[in-house]
Formats: sequence, C-alpha cells, structure tokens
Amino acid sequence: MILIGTMNLTRTRQTGQFYCPSCACHQEYRLRSRRPFLTLYFIPVVPIGAAELFVHCTACREKWDPTVLEMDQRTHEAIQNDQFRDEALRSAILVVLEDGSICESEITVLQRIAFRLFDRQLNRDELGELCSIAQQNKIVARNYVLTVSRRWNEKQKAEALGAMFLAATAEGKMEAPQMKVMTEMQAILNLTEQEYQQAIEDALRWEHV
Repeated sequence: MILIGTMNLTRTRQTGQFYCPSCACHQEYRLRSRRPFLTLYFIPVVPIGAAELFVHCTACREKWDPTVLEMDQRTHEAIQNDQFRDEALRSAILVVLEDGSICESEITVLQRIAFRLFDRQLNRDELGELCSIAQQNKIVARNYVLTVSRRWNEKQKAEALGAMFLAATAEGKMEAPQMKVMTEMQAILNLTEQEYQQAIEDALRWEHV
C-alpha cells in the first residue's frame, strides 16, 4: 500500500532584532518560511504550494507578517493607538446598543466622545453602519471588550471605560441593560474598585470641561 499525504516544512531564513508590538520592546526574531509538501511514506517529495513567510518573536512567540520588520517603534505605537481609539469608540457604541436602540442624545454624546476623547470625527453614516454591523452580527459589548481589551494598557482601559460610562449615561441616567454591562466591565477590564471609580470620575470631569 502506497502512503501519500501532506505536511508543512518550516525553516528559518533570517534572524535579528525587531520591535515586537506584543512585547512593546525590541526582541529577537526569526524570519521563517512554511511550505506544504506532498509526502510519500511520510517523506516530503514535491512542494504543492507557495512558501508562506512570517516573523516569529522568540520572547512572546507571536507570529507577524514580515512587514513588521519595516516599522519602527514610533510607527507601531501610532498604529496601535489608532486601533485602540477605534476599539474604544466601538465599545461605547455597543454599550448604547445594549437596550436595542439609539436616540438623538446618544448620537450627540457618541460624536462628542469621538471628537474630544479620541480626536476623530464620527458622522451619522459611519455611526449608522457600525450600529447595523453590530446588530446584524449580534455583537455585544461584554464579548467585544473582553476580546479587544487584552491588548490595552492600564491607561487605555481607563479611557475606554470612561467613554463607555459617558455613552451609558447619555440620556441623563443609566438604563438597566447599560447598568448591568457597566458593572461587568470592572471584572472584564481587570480593574480594582479604586481604578474603576477613578476612571468614572475622570470621565465626569472631562464632561464638564
């Protein structure tokens, strides 16, 4: 009986140092290539696809696209900051949608949060599209924040929580669905009671500036 199968062969092409976005510092890396081969009796004999290149951080073991080697620390930090602003704003929008609707006062507050906290414009068309995507895909605040906040630092967690709190209280008081999810955010963001209260106080001070 002839045994035919496939396997991936991986080899290191280059080593050096790079700025790792996950570690947030310079680390050793290996530029590796992975290519599928057809095997005969478990021996690779014929390549059956193009080689895939990736950068492997030897410290955190994360894998990155090779373009990561072309970016310096400042570029990485700028990209990560832009990503955080989008994620924090989406988190605030999802908190508003906890009760299944969005009103005019909430739209105004979300636009103000986007501009004053995250230095970006949020027009009605974009907001409508984000709301539609969230509702169609049944994306909820707790699950979304649990996923994206893993890469946030402590300062970013506090800023995002403040934005969510302002969004939740856009109508002057917090409705039950928003109150429930905001209570859960302390554990989701792994904040102490003091850190949680401080983030809210900072948000309230910003609101009255």
